[in-house]
Amino acid sequence: MIRILLADDQTLIRAGFKALLDAEPDMEVVAQCGTGQDAVALARTHRPDVVLMDIRMPGGDGLQASTAILADPALAGTRIIILTTFELDEYILAAVRAGASGFLVKDTEPAELIRAIKVVHDGDALLSPSVTRRMMAAMAVATVRPFTEGPPPPGLAEITGREREVLALVGEGLNNAEIAARLFITPLTAKTHVSRIMTKLAVRDRAQLVVLAYESGLVRPRWNP
Repeated sequence: MIRILLADDQTLIRAGFKALLDAEPDMEVVAQCGTGQDAVALARTHRPDVVLMDIRMPGGDGLQASTAILADPALAGTRIIILTTFELDEYILAAVRAGASGFLVKDTEPAELIRAIKVVHDGDALLSPSVTRRMMAAMAVATVRPFTEGPPPPGLAEITGREREVLALVGEGLNNAEIAARLFITPLTAKTHVSRIMTKLAVRDRAQLVVLAYESGLVRPRWNP
C-alpha cells in the first residue's frame, strides 16, 4: 500500500485528489493539509511514502517544506512530487534542487498522476525529456554555479568511465531503456550503473543526478525549448 500525504491550500483540489487516490486498491491518503508547516509536521507524524506538494502555500511554501522533509533522516524513505499550476522553469529547477523526485502540473490526467506516484514510489524520478529540456534552458541563464568552478562533488572521482557516460545520459533525460540502447548494454545493466552512481554520489534519486550532471560539467546546458 502506497501511503500518501496531500499538501495543497485549495480544499477542492485536495478533495479531488483524495477521491481519485483512495479509489486505487494500492493507495491510501493518510493525511492532508493546506500549509507548508503542516506538511512538515504531518510528514513526521505519518511518515508517508509519497507527498503531493503544492509549490505555493501559506505558512511556508512547497519548496521550503520539501527541503525540511528531505533533510529529516527519519523521512529518508519519503518521496515528494511537486504540484503547480504552471510549468515554470524556475520551479522545475528549484524543486529538483530541493530534492523532489517529480514535478507535475495540476491539470495532469488522472492516469498520469497515478503512474507518477507509482514511479516515484519505486525509487525512480519523474523527469520527462520535456521537463529536462526546461531545466537545461533554466540552467543556461540561471543561478547555477558549476562544480567545475570549485571542488568537484564528493564521490565523482570514484565513478568509472562507463558510469560517467551513464551519468551524462541521465542528465540528458534518458531512461534506462534508452541508455541501454545508446550504450549497447541491457536495461538491467543500465539500471545497475544508475544505482551504483547514486550510491557513490550520495544522491536520493535520478532527479538529483540530472542536476549533478549539469553542475559537474558532464553535460553542458543549452537552449532547447
